[in-house]
Amino acid sequence: MKRSFLLAICLSAAAAFAGAYDISDFTAKDAVSSDNQIFADNGGNPLSTATVDQATNVPSGNIVLRQKFSHESGINVYQLYMGPKGDVSSLTALSVPGGTAYSDVIKSKFYERRGMKPGDDLDKVYFDGKSVYVPGLTTAIAVVKGVPVELKAEAPTEAAASEAPKKVCEDEFDMSCDDDIDTYKNKSNVDVSGDLNRSNSYADSRDYSASAAAQDVKDRFGIADEVRFWSAVALSAIAAGSAVVGVLQQMKSSEANDANKRLEKVQEVVDKKIVNACSDVSNKDACITFFKTTNDPRAFSAENEKGEQWTYAKLQSRMKTNNDTRDSYAMGRNIWFGITAVSLTTAIVLFAW
Repeated sequence: MKRSFLLAICLSAAAAFAGAYDISDFTAKDAVSSDNQIFADNGGNPLSTATVDQATNVPSGNIVLRQKFSHESGINVYQLYMGPKGDVSSLTALSVPGGTAYSDVIKSKFYERRGMKPGDDLDKVYFDGKSVYVPGLTTAIAVVKGVPVELKAEAPTEAAASEAPKKVCEDEFDMSCDDDIDTYKNKSNVDVSGDLNRSNSYADSRDYSASAAAQDVKDRFGIADEVRFWSAVALSAIAAGSAVVGVLQQMKSSEANDANKRLEKVQEVVDKKIVNACSDVSNKDACITFFKTTNDPRAFSAENEKGEQWTYAKLQSRMKTNNDTRDSYAMGRNIWFGITAVSLTTAIVLFAW
């Protein structure tokens, strides 16, 4: 029973994870034209659809677009389009981490940051068979088979310009050797002589840094959204598993109840035999009590559907066992259905939060 329960939870959780973040098929019928600078001139003709295999092994000189279409029904559909590669200088090439299959990335939803809801994935993602391009982003999160994977900008193929040799200061009190002062002088961040454009540019850069820091805090606290989502998924799996166990408990309770109903028919036959036999006895009540309580196999009995002989006392004992079994399974059913109700209610609250 425990093994079945755990199996049901695992299967439900796996199905929920896959359904939330994986793109199962590309069935959108919408046509997409190549009026995008990412694609070279295609004579204004619509782009041809592509398969996952073609997007994994893109022919040289081509690029694949994965487009999401949001419908009023709330169900998003996707399609892959391939066309001649144009100017991608405005995009940042993101590399796929080692150990992650490129084909799996193509079928995974992309997000700006962690913790976003499944339906808030990005609309456009480009693939060239090696790298991934997301308009406007230098990093992206792809949830591959339920696991968030961060795609970052590819490392430069050539070493960056070598840094200037660091000065060696023999005198620690020599102010001319202070790196911070040198940096301040060289950058001339703030021009106090009256160049307001330069000063404003520096102020803007400081504002941008503050915004970036705030966004970083938001990203970190956004993990709470991810925790809520996966908690809701886990609770949904628990609700499904407990519902299965509850149904099994109900079936066992019904079996015990049916067995008692069959024994009641046998009991009626034995009861009639006892009453008829004791009808002419002076102490009728004592006679009936004796035959209903004795375990003597020679006492009045009746045959069940399996050909077994049952005395009244044996029937009472068996029926009590069946009643206890029925009540036990009924209590188990109520407990598991209660777990289902609580888990499902909590999951709905977390999904809607």
